Amino acid sequence: MAVDAVTLAIMKGRLEQIADEMDATLFRSAFNPIIAEAHDASHGIYDAVTGDTLVQGKSGLPVFVGVMAFAVKAVIDKAAERDGVHEGDVWIFNDPYDGGTHLSDFRLVKPVFRDGKLFCYLASVGHWHDVGGNVPGNYNPAATECFQEGMLIPPVKLFDRGQFRQDIVDILSANSRLPNSLYGDLNGQLNALELGEKRMASLLDDYGDGVVADCLAELKRRAAQMMRSQIAGLPSGTVSAEDYLDNDGIVDAPLKIALDLTIDGDRMVMDFSRSSPACAGPVNISRSTTVAACYVALKHIFGDVPANAGVLEPVEFRIDDASLLAVKAPKPVGGYTETILRLIDVVFQAVAQIAPAAAMAPAYGTINALSLAGHRGDGRRWVMFSFFGGGHGAHASGDGLNHGNAPISTATIPPLEILEAAYPVRFTEWALRPDSGGPGEYRGGLGAVYEIALLEEQADVFLFGERGKYPPPGIVGGGAAAPNRFHFEQRDGLHEPPMLSKMVGIQIDKGQKLRLETPGGGGYGDPLSRTAESVLRDCRLGYVSRQQAEAAFGVVIAEDGSLDETATVSLRRREAAQ
Repeated sequence: MAVDAVTLAIMKGRLEQIADEMDATLFRSAFNPIIAEAHDASHGIYDAVTGDTLVQGKSGLPVFVGVMAFAVKAVIDKAAERDGVHEGDVWIFNDPYDGGTHLSDFRLVKPVFRDGKLFCYLASVGHWHDVGGNVPGNYNPAATECFQEGMLIPPVKLFDRGQFRQDIVDILSANSRLPNSLYGDLNGQLNALELGEKRMASLLDDYGDGVVADCLAELKRRAAQMMRSQIAGLPSGTVSAEDYLDNDGIVDAPLKIALDLTIDGDRMVMDFSRSSPACAGPVNISRSTTVAACYVALKHIFGDVPANAGVLEPVEFRIDDASLLAVKAPKPVGGYTETILRLIDVVFQAVAQIAPAAAMAPAYGTINALSLAGHRGDGRRWVMFSFFGGGHGAHASGDGLNHGNAPISTATIPPLEILEAAYPVRFTEWALRPDSGGPGEYRGGLGAVYEIALLEEQADVFLFGERGKYPPPGIVGGGAAAPNRFHFEQRDGLHEPPMLSKMVGIQIDKGQKLRLETPGGGGYGDPLSRTAESVLRDCRLGYVSRQQAEAAFGVVIAEDGSLDETATVSLRRREAAQ
C-alpha cells in the first residue's frame, strides 16, 4: 500500500517519539550515573520476523542500532527453539557473542502483540554498574576469558506470559557488587518497555496496524534508497586504511585494524580480512559489534540517512572468522569500545581518500574506562566507574570539537559534581589539554586533563584505555593529535602503566592522585594553510602554545603575545620549500 508523504512524516515523528520517551524514562529512573548521567543506554522498535532495527531513540548510543538487531534476532531464535513468543514475555540477557557488546550491557526484549498477533519487538539496553568478574566495574584489562569479566547470561525469560521470575533477579543480584544499583537499573528498563508498549498501542489505535506497518516498511526502503544514492555519489574503486591498537593488555604488541573499502556503483564492500587475528586480551569483539561500529561510522559520513536497518542493505561485510573482529566465547571482549573506535577511525581514513569533503579526522579514540573502588569508613562498598572525553577530529568545514564524548554515542561525560557527590573523590583539575589537537588547516579538537584525589583511606584502581602509542592521525595532510597519558601517585612518586594505556592492580592511599591526559582529534589539511589569525586566536585562548604555533603551524608569536607577521611569512616560505 502506498503511503502519502504527510502520513509518513507524522508516523516517523510519532515512532521516534516513542523511542525517545523510552530513553528519557530510563535516564530519569536509573540508579547508576553511567545510564542516568552519561546516557549509556538505548531503546528501539524492531521487526517481528527479522529483528531488524525499525526506529531508534535519538538520545541513546548509535552503536546499539546495529547490535540490537542481532540481539532481537537472538531472542526470536531462542523462542523458536522453545515454546514460541507469548504476550507478556520479557527476555533478558547480556551474551556479548549473541547480539551483544560486552557483559556490562544488559538487554531486555519485549514482544508487542495486537489482537493475539505479534506486531513488533521493543528493546532496551543499558550499561549496568557492576556485573561481577575480577574487577569492580568489569573493564578488566587483564582478562583472558569472558569469565574474568563478569557473569554471562544467555537469553532467558524475566517475565513468562506476564509472570515475573524473581529467581532470575536473585541470580543477577547475587553476582553484583552493587545489587541495589542493578535492581534500580533493571526496573528503569522495565518501566521504559512498559511505556513503549502503551505508546505503541495508542499509535496503532490511532492509525491502524496496517498503516503503521506500511510506514515502517517505507521508512526502511527509503533509508536503503538514500544510502545507495550516497554510495553512488562516491568514485568507484578500492582504497585501504590501517590503524593500530596499542596492545591487548596481555601482550605488549600492536594489533592492526585494516580496511579495504570498495565502491562499486551503488554498493559498498567493507573488507577487514587483513586485520589481526583474535588476541589473548579483552579487545576482541563479535561480528555483530563490528557491523554495528561500521554503521555508526557510515552514519557520521552520511548524516541525512534515517537510522534504521535499511542503511546497511547496500553494504557487504567481509570479516575473517579468525580475526579479533569476529570472536566467539570464551574470548574476552570487555574492552570492545576501544576496538570499535578504531574501526570508526579506519572508515574515516579510508573515506578521506575518496571523498575528503565528507570525511572527518579520527577523534581521540579511547573512552579511558577508569575505575576506583574501596570501602567507606562504615564498611560500605563503593565503586566509581566512569569514562572520559577527548578531542574530535577536524573536517572540511572547521575545527574539531574540544572535549567531546566518543563518536560511538550521543552520551555525555558524567559531570564532576555528580561523581564527587556519589564517591569519595575530589577532582583537583578538569581542564582542556593545550597542544593536544592535531595541527592542520583545521585543527583537531583538544583533549582534557583530569586529576583525581582519593578522599577515603585506600582504593584499588584500574584503567582500560588506548591511543598511548598510536595517537589519532590527521587526514588530507593534517597532523596527529597528542597521545594518551596516565599517571598515578604512590609513596615513591609518579608512575605510569608499563603498557601505557592499560593496567589493573593499582593501589592508592588517601590524598594520592590519578592524572589522565586524553588525546585530541586529528587535524585536517596542511597546517601551513591555517590562517595566522586563527593560530594567534588559539594561542590567546590557551589551546596552542607559542612553541607549537611555530613548530606545527609556522606562525611566530612575539613575547608580548602579538603576531610577528614578517617572521611568520619567512618561516612559512622556508617550511613550504622543504
